Amino acid sequence: MAMNVGSGAGGDPEVMVDINTTPLIDVMLVLLIMLIINITIETHAVKLHMPVGTPTPPLEPPVVVTIDVAFDGTILWNGDQIDRPTLDQRFTSAAAMPVQPEIHLRPNKLVTYKHVAHVMAAAQRLGVTKIGLIGAEQFLD
Repeated sequence: MAMNVGSGAGGDPEVMVDINTTPLIDVMLVLLIMLIINITIETHAVKLHMPVGTPTPPLEPPVVVTIDVAFDGTILWNGDQIDRPTLDQRFTSAAAMPVQPEIHLRPNKLVTYKHVAHVMAAAQRLGVTKIGLIGAEQFLD
């Protein structure tokens, strides 16, 4: 077997042994584009049933109860110091009202989490539904 390596005059053209990859790349890009178009878009949405229209304003302003939790875990109900059994009694009476008062929980910046969590857990356990944390701007430092 012999092969002509040199360039000769008037001979057959040389055989190209390299594969042409341009058509393969074109096919790959077309398949990639088709895959991207056909992928379904995943949406992580929570389906909510929102009320339609504007609600009627309340006839009288809501009763607001402010609960302060001091740095040492002391609980103040509208400025009066109370203990945990009294807190449970007041939460029970607030939950039994036809229109529950708004509970504004204002923890001190230095209080440990367990004291605030205890107040929130007691409110949830006893049926208080209108509770919110206020004074969060002190924690932005």
